[in-house]
Amino acid sequence: MSLLPVPVHASRTDALTDFVAHAQLMLDPATPESVRREAEPRLLAQPPTLQALGAFELFTIRDPALRALVHDELRAQRTRAA
Repeated sequence: MSLLPVPVHASRTDALTDFVAHAQLMLDPATPESVRREAEPRLLAQPPTLQALGAFELFTIRDPALRALVHDELRAQRTRAA
C-alpha cells in the first residue's frame, strides 16, 4: 500500500521521469533548437510537483543554466499564485 495518493488516471510517466527526459534534451548540444523549444514547457511544468515532493531538497541541478531556469520558473509561479 502506497503512502502517497496516486490518482487512478495517472499518466504513464511521472514528474521526475518527465523532468529528467526533457532536461537531457535541453542539455544535449546535439538537440535541435526546435526540439528544445518543445521540451522547455514540458520540463518547466514539472518543478512544482517535484518541489512539493521534496525532490529539490534531495537533489541539486548541477547545470547552472538549467538550475537558474527552474529557480526562475518556481519564483514566477509563486509570484503568480500570490
